[in-house]
Amino acid sequence: MAETHGLMERLENAVTRLESLFSDSQRSGGMECDGINGVNGSIAPYVEAFDRLLNGSVAEFLRYSKILEGDVKTHAEMVRAAFQAQRSFLVLASQCQEPQENEVAMLLKPISEKIQEIQNFRERNRGSKMFNHLSAVSESIPALGWIAVSPKPGPYVKEMNDAATFYTNRVLKDYKNSDTRHVDWVKSYLNIWSELQAYIKEHHTTGLTWSKTGPVASPMSMRSVLTSGSCLSPPPPPPPPPGPPPIFDTETTKDEGTASRSALFAQLNQGEAITKGLRHVSDDQKTHKNPSLRAQGPPVRSPTKSHTPSPTSPKNSPQQNHAPVLELEGKKWRVEYQEDKNDLVIHNTELKQVAYIFKCNKSTLQIKGKINSITIDNCKKFGLVFDNVVGIVEVINSRDIQIQVMGKVPTISINKTEGCHIYLSEESLDCEIVSAKSSEMNILIPQDGDYKEFPVPEQFKTAWDGSKLVTEPAEIVG
Repeated sequence: MAETHGLMERLENAVTRLESLFSDSQRSGGMECDGINGVNGSIAPYVEAFDRLLNGSVAEFLRYSKILEGDVKTHAEMVRAAFQAQRSFLVLASQCQEPQENEVAMLLKPISEKIQEIQNFRERNRGSKMFNHLSAVSESIPALGWIAVSPKPGPYVKEMNDAATFYTNRVLKDYKNSDTRHVDWVKSYLNIWSELQAYIKEHHTTGLTWSKTGPVASPMSMRSVLTSGSCLSPPPPPPPPPGPPPIFDTETTKDEGTASRSALFAQLNQGEAITKGLRHVSDDQKTHKNPSLRAQGPPVRSPTKSHTPSPTSPKNSPQQNHAPVLELEGKKWRVEYQEDKNDLVIHNTELKQVAYIFKCNKSTLQIKGKINSITIDNCKKFGLVFDNVVGIVEVINSRDIQIQVMGKVPTISINKTEGCHIYLSEESLDCEIVSAKSSEMNILIPQDGDYKEFPVPEQFKTAWDGSKLVTEPAEIVG
């Protein structure tokens, strides 16, 4: 018994000693964490504010998405993961000093991957009956890239919100009078971006706020945040050398303004009345008839594929300003780099002439008379109204294009374009529409003084009939 009593006593002493060591270790670890945070171990106020957004509007969006189930529910879970990745980045910024720009790009990788995953899901499910829901999320989720935008990230989020409303309006049109669950879903989703704008305005008006103390942020410190929550743990083993940093595609940030699509649609829907506001280009203003005018401006190279800028971070690539062009060069009308111009007009065209429209945004062009062909390349939110084309009208690498035919055109080709509405005239109803690698295409046919919209098929099914492949449009139940 004495031996047993002695053994128990020794065990109790050992346990007491171990508890004391563990307590000291915890206090020491807490002090290290407090020192790293620079905020006495507490969560930074702007991280707490972001948590309120997650637990409020984002959680509400998830709840309504689960009610709709299917692809919408799956997509919403991806959105939740993207916001969690952003929270981790905000925690890192609250604890660490801002690193070099190339390091920031590497730290953005988790968010960039989540955004890409959301957009890829939409592309893989073009046949979904809730494709407009998926498109609304996919088009606006790049708003999470606000953390790489300065000095004013708030307007960027608003632009992405405007992109969402183009598709949420379609959802409302389809379900407003039949299923209020979809209406609630739309309200909850748009509310996320409204609250995010308010959050940015309060905490990051001129850009993301980094800590003034603590270590400089690095991939290792980001990994620590991801594995340990709000407090940085001891650094893990060094990660393998990173590949090229995936950076947010912010071409939209630079090329798209805050003007909504409705302004462009309103311009085109005037029909023939659109010509009332057009500005006449007199002979003394035409550069091809006045060489002295060309000498006044900087030379502008003809656009080629090699001039197309590659996606870069908003902080890394300076804005390139090109002089707007509207001139006749030989037999070719060049209309380039026009921004927010709704009074562009080309007069006195000839049958041998062609028109090439490049990098024009939020603008409308009227072409009077008869012309050989028209090409629209790399344009966004652009409207074209023309009388007659004897050859072809081509739309390539563009987005949100509206075309109104006043006379005749034999062929319209749409390639690598997202969003193209074509208003045909009575004379042009025999026009052939050729499309490839494009989406959101609609042909509007005049009927009883109004237009009736017909979507162009985007999905096809192919089968072997015993001797050859037979392809036909796939019926999509919307």
